[in-house]
Amino acid sequence: MEEKKFLILSGPTGVGESTITKEIIKRFPVFSRLVTATSREPRPNEKDGVDYYFFSKDQFESEIKTGNIPEYQNTRDGSYYGCYQPDLDKKLASGHNIIANLDIVGAKYFKEKFNSLSIFIMPESIESLRQRHRDRNPDISQAELDARIKYAEYEIKNESEFYDYLVTNKYGFLEDAVEEIIKILKNANFKLQ
Repeated sequence: MEEKKFLILSGPTGVGESTITKEIIKRFPVFSRLVTATSREPRPNEKDGVDYYFFSKDQFESEIKTGNIPEYQNTRDGSYYGCYQPDLDKKLASGHNIIANLDIVGAKYFKEKFNSLSIFIMPESIESLRQRHRDRNPDISQAELDARIKYAEYEIKNESEFYDYLVTNKYGFLEDAVEEIIKILKNANFKLQ
């Protein structure tokens, strides 16, 4: 069985895929997170090259033309997100396993190009996801919360079946989801040391 090198963790915004990613990397330093490129503005405390590669819209479109962004999506707020090829090349050259938090477009691209393992992180309920959003951002508007929940419902209904595994991340029980993913990684022949 061929050794796996590429893991995709996806899920609706707020479900905890970024937190799970950090836990996997902390426990298994052989994993390195693929840093996504975006055209949106950095949020407070976000660092270029660490959280995202930040580009203006024009710069992002230029990077697409040069081939530095081979897959991307333009989101409902008009921001681009995509794979930044120089970061991918660097991670591949390092010999690390790559872990990426991607939407369905990116997940399909990496599944085809790298035979990656894909896991969709599910909330235990839509209400718990709603609560996560409120806890994470108490100032979120009702309209924004409703839009996020509506899109999460769409992802769960229409996209989750594409993934190799579904793992539920119950609110307050992160460790259970992490342990389930570790079992999947071991069974899928990932090098963990």
